[in-house]
Amino acid sequence: MRLTVSCLLASILFLSMTRAHPEEVPVFKIAPLESSIKFDVEASVAIKGTFDKWDATLTFTSPDVTTGALDVKIQADNVDTGSGMKNGKLKGKNFFDVKQNPYITFHSTKIVQTGPDTFDVDGDFTIRGVTKAEKLTLNVTGAGAGSGTVQGTMAFDRKQYGMNSGIPFIKIADRVEVTVDLKATRISGPPVALKH
Repeated sequence: MRLTVSCLLASILFLSMTRAHPEEVPVFKIAPLESSIKFDVEASVAIKGTFDKWDATLTFTSPDVTTGALDVKIQADNVDTGSGMKNGKLKGKNFFDVKQNPYITFHSTKIVQTGPDTFDVDGDFTIRGVTKAEKLTLNVTGAGAGSGTVQGTMAFDRKQYGMNSGIPFIKIADRVEVTVDLKATRISGPPVALKH
């Protein structure tokens, strides 16, 4: 009985401590309307476009930048290349296969600061149901100012994700480059502690 009471008191104390200091964790909000996620593939006819519907979160468990986690979730059927034919091909089963795999996701597993405003973000990238480790290289502006931009690139080999087909009469490279341009605002908590 005494042990149960002690455990209960300890858990209440722990909860009160974690609730008492939520301001010690940086909290960011990403504005989709001011942000973009684009892709580009070298091809005999330009294949580049954007995704119109997606969500991204940047969370921290402490001001230490290495505790950060970036999550991006894209609705694959909202691909927009400016061409209905290209959009249809990309949504089909030979490419994004949106009926079976409606989301393209990136979940960071490690953030390493490589310079005053540059970062390598390792993560799990999933497209058409296949998940592999990829690296997103980020450049951050406005860090510590309360708001700023997070811009980055990630390149992957489409054939490693089962996108082996082409588009008739168009020669397509295997390498796909994704660029993110996120506008982030710190809405509460301290600035993220960065190395200078």
